[in-house]
Amino acid sequence: MIGVRIREVRNSRNMTVKQLAEAAEVSTGLISQVERGLTDPSLETLRRLARALGLPLFDLFREQEQEAVAVVRQTRRIVVRSPNGGIAYTRVSPGAGRLEVLEGVLEPGGASSAEAWSHPSEECIVVLAGRLVVEAAGERYELGQGDSCYLDSRIPHRYVNEGTIAVTFLVSVTPPSY
Repeated sequence: MIGVRIREVRNSRNMTVKQLAEAAEVSTGLISQVERGLTDPSLETLRRLARALGLPLFDLFREQEQEAVAVVRQTRRIVVRSPNGGIAYTRVSPGAGRLEVLEGVLEPGGASSAEAWSHPSEECIVVLAGRLVVEAAGERYELGQGDSCYLDSRIPHRYVNEGTIAVTFLVSVTPPSY
């Protein structure tokens, strides 16, 4: 499904595999394998592809236009995992809207990305269970259960779990971006 969507968007932008690979800083072979469904891209690769295509990350999973009222069943949520960072994001919102809501689970010692990064959005994070460190603009903000943090996503940021148990949080992003 994801490979078909990437090919569809790439073709709609009149991009070659080589052009997309160069813009995303990945190999043409990887793009080809993803588009043919032979490999599943990592979260970092998905971010790079989305950025290169000018789409929000979860737009790569979109199958249909958003309805005026949409119910997202827990069993039908889209999940994206990072094999290296110990994080999984589940899209709670239906997608294709101006607001994206994700449930994140960050394993002990894990981080949302290797380095702080930025994107053109705003975020609000609410910790549901555990403790989360938000690193933003060179500062650390420690959040416990029920705590929240708003940030301008153009500020380089990332989430870190320094604890011994997984942390669960909700993050709302508007507009959805990489």
